[in-house]
Amino acid sequence: MDKTRKNERALEHEAAVAEADDTATGIDEPAAPAAGTLNAALLNPKADIAVLDALENELFALGYTLGEIISFADVIDPDGATEDRGEALAYLVQKRQEALCAPEIGAVLDRLEANPAILNEKQAAEVKILKRDRAQLVDVPVEEQAALSRLQNESSAVWHKAKLADDWASFEPYLDQIVEAQIRIAGYKNAGKDPYDVWLDEYEHGTDRTFYDEFFTELKDTVVPLLADVVAADQPTEAVEGTFGEGRQWALARELVKLEGLDMDRLWLGATEHPFTGGPGRNFVIVTGHAHEDDVLSNVYSILHEGGHALYEQNVDEKLNRTCLCSGTSCGMHEAQSRFFENYIGRSKAFARPLLEIMKRHFPGPLGRLTPNQLYIAANRAEPSLIRTEADELTYPLHIIVRYEIEQLLFSGEAKAADVPRLWKERYKSYLGVDVPDYQRGPLQDVHWSQGSFGYFPTYALGSAYGAQLKYKMVEDGVDFDGACGSGDLAPIRAWLGHAIWRHGRSKDSAELIQGACGEPFSAHYFCDYLREKFSSLYRLKA
Repeated sequence: MDKTRKNERALEHEAAVAEADDTATGIDEPAAPAAGTLNAALLNPKADIAVLDALENELFALGYTLGEIISFADVIDPDGATEDRGEALAYLVQKRQEALCAPEIGAVLDRLEANPAILNEKQAAEVKILKRDRAQLVDVPVEEQAALSRLQNESSAVWHKAKLADDWASFEPYLDQIVEAQIRIAGYKNAGKDPYDVWLDEYEHGTDRTFYDEFFTELKDTVVPLLADVVAADQPTEAVEGTFGEGRQWALARELVKLEGLDMDRLWLGATEHPFTGGPGRNFVIVTGHAHEDDVLSNVYSILHEGGHALYEQNVDEKLNRTCLCSGTSCGMHEAQSRFFENYIGRSKAFARPLLEIMKRHFPGPLGRLTPNQLYIAANRAEPSLIRTEADELTYPLHIIVRYEIEQLLFSGEAKAADVPRLWKERYKSYLGVDVPDYQRGPLQDVHWSQGSFGYFPTYALGSAYGAQLKYKMVEDGVDFDGACGSGDLAPIRAWLGHAIWRHGRSKDSAELIQGACGEPFSAHYFCDYLREKFSSLYRLKA
């Protein structure tokens, strides 16, 4: 950081100290600490708390702007805006890093951490998370972080065109560049740690390859033999067929997010190539989906999935708004919410009736004779397929494992982008028994790698497993899960999740949330048991 910037920071700090002497901080003051509990190094606790608040305000403004620009990039921006947007993003990313990583901020956070007696619960959580966020950036050169932002922006735009054109060659060099940049940045973050483990931990704090290897081994031991039995069994003939106009699908989508319980005054719903949830914060959440005229279920379940993400964001405790705590705590816990509403609710037998009633209001012709049981069977048909986002619950983990294994090869240097199509084909044939006919339905199908989201994919499977454990405990606590799904009134489910998970935002990590909600640490056996019970029943398999 240059000398001018440091001087600016010093002046800001002095202003905060002066203001703190004359005004309240705006946060409930904790009770006075007992004598002898205050660290003598903390010369002016009120001033340091004022600096904390000023930092949060600055990070909120930058994050709000970044969230809106990034979320709308592939939705409403014209192609010609790509370069200018990249420069704007790089500038904002640099300002955010400078704000968080200024030396005086590190000193303030250290002093506050050393004096917990002066902090209320929210402030203590803010200090914990800000120190973690700062540690992930403080040793990364700002020009490296800004360059990565530009690259991700350009790469995402290239991916979008490449997928539509089935053109791997145009995207290939970008993939190599992003991997190289992220390996380099991981070295700045933690030189003594495997680069891929660095990114796994950022997407789900406390995880690494050892954790995921054990998790995926347990899943494979369940999924592989169960899938073999399912494939050998008689396949159901029920299907949802017809032509479903895009306009009506979007009207259906709006009704579905209302059914989920989203606040429409704080939601923007739109279309994109790859569905996602984003936005600036809890009071402006962006949900996107897609509509295919020959496949209404794709729209239904992508909207239910993204709506689960949005519910998490909208229902973080309002007291945490405009702080580093006002977001989902991790990708794994976020995917737990999205997969929960997509699968545990959306594909449950009880929910088939209210879901079909809504669908028939928009498509009475194609769906006129369909029964709730037929919808349930059609929506849960398990068979190997090419597209991850359309995969059934049973085969879904195998799609994730393919990506997890290829990511490791890229980060270890054992593979380059040119090898990815071959590796993809080999693994899809080995794990799912399907042939990959093109890039669109192969390694270009997901947006994540173009955005540098390496280490994200494993959290989809982990989130599904979190969800199974949460559902088990929810029912044990007395929530009439099937009754809520059957009535279409999901309020009891939202209330339980809101209290156990959503309201805490980032103030608690996933492990803490699971322990607090379930009374025990995370265990994958709930998910494995769920898959065995559901698909053994659907396919009438022998115990």
